[in-house]
Amino acid sequence: MKNKNYMPRIIEDKIDEYLEVFGAVCIEGPKWCGKTWTSFYHSNSEILIGDPAGSFQNRKLAELSPELVLEGEIPRLIDEWQEVPPIWDAVRHKVDQTGEKGQFILTESATPNHKGILHSGAGRIAKLRMRPMSLYESGDSSGKVSLEKLCRGEFDPAMTGEVDLKKLINFIIRGGWPGSIHLPSEQAALLPAEYLNAVIDDDVYRIDGIKRNVTKMRLLLRSLARNESTVATNKTLKNDIREVDDEDIDVETVKEYLDIFERLFITDNLLPFSSGVRSSVRVKQAVKRHFSDPSLVCALLRGTPASLLGDLETLGLLFEALCERDLKIYAESFGGTLYHYQDYKGREIDAVVELPDGQWCAFEIKLGANQIDAAASGLINIKKEFQADSKGKPPAVLCIVCGLTNAAYQRADGVYVVPITALKN
Repeated sequence: MKNKNYMPRIIEDKIDEYLEVFGAVCIEGPKWCGKTWTSFYHSNSEILIGDPAGSFQNRKLAELSPELVLEGEIPRLIDEWQEVPPIWDAVRHKVDQTGEKGQFILTESATPNHKGILHSGAGRIAKLRMRPMSLYESGDSSGKVSLEKLCRGEFDPAMTGEVDLKKLINFIIRGGWPGSIHLPSEQAALLPAEYLNAVIDDDVYRIDGIKRNVTKMRLLLRSLARNESTVATNKTLKNDIREVDDEDIDVETVKEYLDIFERLFITDNLLPFSSGVRSSVRVKQAVKRHFSDPSLVCALLRGTPASLLGDLETLGLLFEALCERDLKIYAESFGGTLYHYQDYKGREIDAVVELPDGQWCAFEIKLGANQIDAAASGLINIKKEFQADSKGKPPAVLCIVCGLTNAAYQRADGVYVVPITALKN
């Protein structure tokens, strides 16, 4: 099965690399982000466990004898393997038996519990996280600036063209779902809404067979949407539900539901960054709240182009979420890791890219060009603080990722400015 309209994905190089090293690769991520089609392009045979044909014949066959579904030309794709958890051990056993590399590609849109799985698959099955499309993958970024080169100090200034605010809003509402990339904004907005309905009404129960309070799950999702791109604690989420929706939910239930959302890849939080274990800077250990795609936030808040234009604060947070989704995709392609930074002195950095060699780069994200001067000043002050701390490592690069600027350039103070619509991995 090959799709002539398939749009290449950044993760493909990693898939090829991992197939040369491991016996099997498991590609995990939210539903509808493109895992199956990308896997088709790297496999020579496939079985779709979730295929309803023949009254779910493939699933029944896998349940009867997992070994049978492994037979086929390699690499063999086993799509949505978590529907029949024993497949995992069957794949691990087959890899052990033959010792061959690149035998299987597994996909999963939900992390199952470990019931029925005997072995972790460590050393045999490697995992890769796939996300919705970045602007570069969807063709909405020119790719004139490479994040990897920028983080290494290699940079060529370029005129990147005018950016339309309404187009940025469309990118947020539409999201990075391959199935809606070419749809008008009004139609594209339907997909994330239906995505959330499908997850809550079906996938939440299927993940472990436990019935949960759907109403409270939806309330928590709305609270997460209102707290997108913030470091809201579980207690804050609980209080937000009570104050805004006039409902109550206990903290333990909040914790349980957040775990479910993470296992279903609805959320994709940013972990906190520390510049060094010996640093005297005390870092807050709070995650920054993110959905896997900003379009999910819009669906929950019923955001429209008109309402976002009338609420620039919310638009700014959603733009931050869009940029951090893309930065994460780009950074992971070259071994980098994306974090956020916040310490007890009130200093914050929107995004931090840590490189494999331990160097790190600081990024502020601003929608408007009128915010660039203040953002640059903040980055420079933070760098000076780290330089004054003999045990801390200062950032190697300072950069502002901007929405409404028509050029990628380096300021006289050394801070780079790059439009999100010019960035690639």
